[in-house]
Amino acid sequence: MLADASVVAKRNLIKIKRVPDLLVFTTLSPIMFVLLFAFVFGGAIDPTGGGAGYREFLMAGIFAQTVIFGATNTGAGLAEDVKKGIIERFRSLPMSPSAVLTGRTLSDVVNNVIVLVVMSVTGLLVGWRIHTSLVEALAGFALLLVFAYAFSWVMAFVGLLVPSPEVVNNASFIVIFPLTFLANTFVPLNTLPEPLRVFAEWNPVSAVTQAARTLFGNDSAVASQLNASQAWPLQNPVLYVLIWSVVIVAVFAPLASRQYRRAASR
Repeated sequence: MLADASVVAKRNLIKIKRVPDLLVFTTLSPIMFVLLFAFVFGGAIDPTGGGAGYREFLMAGIFAQTVIFGATNTGAGLAEDVKKGIIERFRSLPMSPSAVLTGRTLSDVVNNVIVLVVMSVTGLLVGWRIHTSLVEALAGFALLLVFAYAFSWVMAFVGLLVPSPEVVNNASFIVIFPLTFLANTFVPLNTLPEPLRVFAEWNPVSAVTQAARTLFGNDSAVASQLNASQAWPLQNPVLYVLIWSVVIVAVFAPLASRQYRRAASR
């Protein structure tokens, strides 16, 4: 199965090479978010007025939002394969059915790695810095990728469920956009109304962001002031993210596999 999955993953990565616009537009959006939030809103949100502390606060949120949105590539790609009849061709080949989904999700991990590298360079240019060890920094990036991989199984299920890639993009935007904004990604939690603040504290996106901030050493005095919260998920963000990742994969991997069999038989 792993050999088949690697072949499918290679096929999806070759597509990026042949259609580089996919990668270009995937990276341009987060770069624009970094520049806009860092320089347009930074001075207003940062209590010191300079914006430097807000950039420390911002980058982990941008990372989290970007890798989660990157998971939509899984759903859109599978929906396109179903629409074009590629899934039927896969079904006729002597390969494991689960290899198609595993290969698709793994290829998007590679795509997210490329995007994170580009965003990290952009962050360094605007003043963001990593203040911890190399091991801790790599652990921060790894945690982002683990959660994005788990979320890609949700999008795999959606991509096999809906009729076209356009529907996947529209549906994912409606769900993911508020999910990533009702969190500690871009604004301090203490600015939110009580019901939204409680939701944001238990939102796994907040935990991913908080874990990345801690592992990157971006929990400075200013960043801590922006993100003060005593909620359990934000006091134990790494554990909370890992729990969510396991639960998401355990629920949606079987659902996606079952929907794949249905899609292939249509």
